[in-house]
Amino acid sequence: MKNLLKKWNQLSLVKQIIIGLIIGIILAVAIPDTAKPVAIFGSLFVGALKAVAPVLVLFLVMSAIAQHKSGHKTNMKSIIVLYLLGTFLAGLIAVIASFVFPVGLKLGSGAQDLTPPGGVAEVLKTLLMNVVDNPVKAIFNANYIGILAWAVVLGFALKNASDSTKTVIANFSDAISKVVTWVIKFAPLGIMGLVFDSITANGLGSLLSYGKLLVILIGCMFFVALVVNPLIVYVGIRQNPYPLVLQCLKESGITAFFTRSSAANIPVNMKLCEKLGLDKDTYSVSIPLGATVNMAGAAVTISVLTLAAVHTLGIHVDIPTAIILSVLSAVCACGASGVAGGSLLLIPLACSLFGISNDVAMQVVGVGFIVGVLQDSCETALNSSTDVLFTATAEFNKWRKEGKKIDINKVA
Repeated sequence: MKNLLKKWNQLSLVKQIIIGLIIGIILAVAIPDTAKPVAIFGSLFVGALKAVAPVLVLFLVMSAIAQHKSGHKTNMKSIIVLYLLGTFLAGLIAVIASFVFPVGLKLGSGAQDLTPPGGVAEVLKTLLMNVVDNPVKAIFNANYIGILAWAVVLGFALKNASDSTKTVIANFSDAISKVVTWVIKFAPLGIMGLVFDSITANGLGSLLSYGKLLVILIGCMFFVALVVNPLIVYVGIRQNPYPLVLQCLKESGITAFFTRSSAANIPVNMKLCEKLGLDKDTYSVSIPLGATVNMAGAAVTISVLTLAAVHTLGIHVDIPTAIILSVLSAVCACGASGVAGGSLLLIPLACSLFGISNDVAMQVVGVGFIVGVLQDSCETALNSSTDVLFTATAEFNKWRKEGKKIDINKVA
């Protein structure tokens, strides 16, 4: 038993997760009723990640700003530009793909009990209200915009605090980071439970009638992940981007695919940034921010499902309107919550651009929930892995300008 445990610990986390994934699939197919208790591992894993992430973000950001030395520059401006650019291009790619490969929907009932936002102004208002949220409430509800705002304010307020106070905050930050390490060690068990629960609860039969829609959605996300993002990275680092792109997809994308929550994947991304040797002052802010505003996958979902409704209803769309949709989907995506299915409730907002009634739009949302078994998983994997990718790109771009050597192959 000791030898088996030793060999298991010698495997990389990714290999352990793949083994857990395979076991989960086998159990779900072979003995779904007998192995039903296995699903609890998935719930516990996601619950633990969601529990530790808000506290981690608060103390990590607060500590980083409180101990930040004047003159030490971060890359936040570059990262935010990359976030916005990546989200817009994802929406644009989705619009182009939807015109080249138009797809219709079989609209029925569904999702009528959900209330979408009334407009872009409401989305932006919600974001601003989240900034001034009560700190305790923000942590309780995992409102990362509010947590970030309070962490930044408290961090600046503590810049003139005594060294002993800063040391205490830093120790708390290190302790919570250690807890995150312990939680991530249980990722293989968690993934096993999540994949088992997904297969037994949803199955794959319900997806067959929406095969073409899924191909467009997932195809766009793969194109963004493997073509658009690498081009953006290449412009920044001037060398082969794929080792870094594949590293982020492998170590961040896989866990995000199964947790289906950018917020829950924040601790995983933090550990990956540390592994890549990135500046803690930067990634402690950029990663939780990315979980809220860097939503390329959400932009794809909003654009594709909106244009699917447009094609179904026979509405003509000209090029200027299509470009407006790309911008609108990017803005809406930034307001999507970092939880499973968060982007779907923003579809009615985009549909309103074409005069589509709320009743019909909510039927499209219902279709979104049906295909969400795969769509939402791929969307979250793209969103979350890109948080690390663009943070690393901005950092490596800075290194390149300073004349430092960037050995991505060694890092990966």
